[in-house]
Amino acid sequence: MAFSAGFHPHPKISYANAAPTGTASEAEYFEISVTERVDPQRVRAALDEALPEGLDVLEVVEATPGALADRLQASDWVMEFRGMPVSSLAQATEQFLALERVEVTRVMKNGPRTFDVRNAVVSLVASPAQDGTCAILRVVVRHTTPAVRPDDVLTALQSVAALTPPIPPLVTRLAQGPLHTATATVTDPLAADQDVDGI
Repeated sequence: MAFSAGFHPHPKISYANAAPTGTASEAEYFEISVTERVDPQRVRAALDEALPEGLDVLEVVEATPGALADRLQASDWVMEFRGMPVSSLAQATEQFLALERVEVTRVMKNGPRTFDVRNAVVSLVASPAQDGTCAILRVVVRHTTPAVRPDDVLTALQSVAALTPPIPPLVTRLAQGPLHTATATVTDPLAADQDVDGI
């Protein structure tokens, strides 16, 4: 692995668009710099062995030209609402999608900031869980500045439809990568050749 110069060298690792605190994720990406060409599968095995149980490295590929962050255009999130009827979630979703603009205010490092959530939401779908134990909200969010997080979407739903879950939802990022706008889906950022039609 390559290290920075100076009195206190650090490994050259670059994280891209890490998930917010309090959320789970199945799609986190980072880049590491190396001093010589190495076998990606050996790197994957070594990293996976060094990490604690529950943190798994699924794939390692050789970097392609361009910044990885530029390929992470959107995220696909799932939120599990226990103790909430699907009808309430579906109604709030319908009200949200009917609007052209929904603003929320979040406290940033430099103080409160108000921004539009609606423009970042590509799709928002409420449904029952397959086992019937909870209501599910799937949301595909375009990466914007500032980033629209799952809690911003929940704040927006509360604002437009007074949606108040009895307990906070479990939030998991399922994917992040290039946004395919024609299907409102997130594609694989590690694919060597992305199909740009509809992106």
